[in-house]
Amino acid sequence: MKRSVLMVGALVVLNLTAGRVFAQVQDTTKKTTTTTTTTVAAPADGATDVVGALASNADYSTALADVKAAGLDATLKTGGPYTIFAPNNAAFSALSPAKLDSLSKDPAKLATVLKGHVVTGKYAKADIIKALNAGKGKATLTTIDGQTLTLSVTADKKLQLANAAGNTAQVVLYDLVGANGVVNGLNAVLAPVK
Repeated sequence: MKRSVLMVGALVVLNLTAGRVFAQVQDTTKKTTTTTTTTVAAPADGATDVVGALASNADYSTALADVKAAGLDATLKTGGPYTIFAPNNAAFSALSPAKLDSLSKDPAKLATVLKGHVVTGKYAKADIIKALNAGKGKATLTTIDGQTLTLSVTADKKLQLANAAGNTAQVVLYDLVGANGVVNGLNAVLAPVK
């Protein structure tokens, strides 16, 4: 009987000790094991290019129609990478009816306005943050027709774009990804320098 009690006692001590050692090993493993997750943005709804990425969001249907009307879709579907800073539908609606009519009747003028929203290079949100950090809060990009866009952060921590004419817009949507670039949405149309 004494031997049975000693055996049970030894098993209990062994079990407690093994449990503590196992818990310490797990705790040590938790401290030294690091899991890294990298998120890679996939093309928007299978978009093969930035025009397809633009088409993937209904809030940018006016910009898409204008890109096609200006004949820029052929350019933007090949080459790149490109970043389109696309005004949303509300931004186009905010233009005066006379301005909208003038643009819709003149594809060359419309193309000039739209080219002022497209830069060479891929500037997803993470890339913009890197550029702003490198530029100490400002970054300058060149559009496909040679205009300058200046990116900065406003007092209320919004990303703002300004063109050489002094027109500004805020980025309201990031990272509609296409195979040859990315689309970021704006809340205003940047009129070109006259």
